[in-house]
Amino acid sequence: RLGLGWFKQHLELESGPVAYLVDSFGALYSEEVRDLIGKYLEILKGTGKEVGFHGHNNQQLAFANTIEAIIHGANFADGSLAGLGRGAGNCPMELLIGFLRNPKFKIRPIYHALQTQLLPMQKSLDWGPHIQYNITGQLNQHPRSAIGMIDGDEKMRIT
Repeated sequence: RLGLGWFKQHLELESGPVAYLVDSFGALYSEEVRDLIGKYLEILKGTGKEVGFHGHNNQQLAFANTIEAIIHGANFADGSLAGLGRGAGNCPMELLIGFLRNPKFKIRPIYHALQTQLLPMQKSLDWGPHIQYNITGQLNQHPRSAIGMIDGDEKMRIT
């Protein structure tokens, strides 16, 4: 894992108002999210910059890790309808909005869009949980090999 010096050097160079922790491979566990968000906040203290989190769902932890990031100080959290995203997808926005329970967020239109648009789309655009994504997440590897196995003729053999 990378040390605090690396984070400090790179985060201070960021020019935007938000520094994002991105779980690119869906490999992080909640304690790692907690620790990394803490490091981001420590480094950015006094800069006026905020911290955000974007989780990939390879191990089906994007929602849990997003909540963990929020609890420990992230003020920006990414999500997409039905977790739509490459491979295993992202944090499902409908779960995140339900968790936040903010009255300014209207969840019924989201459920309508899920039912009428996303669920039919998911039949042709295969995203979401597959064991292949789980394995690449556990190995902290890019999901390209999982995508290749799912899209290709080669079937994965677990021995």
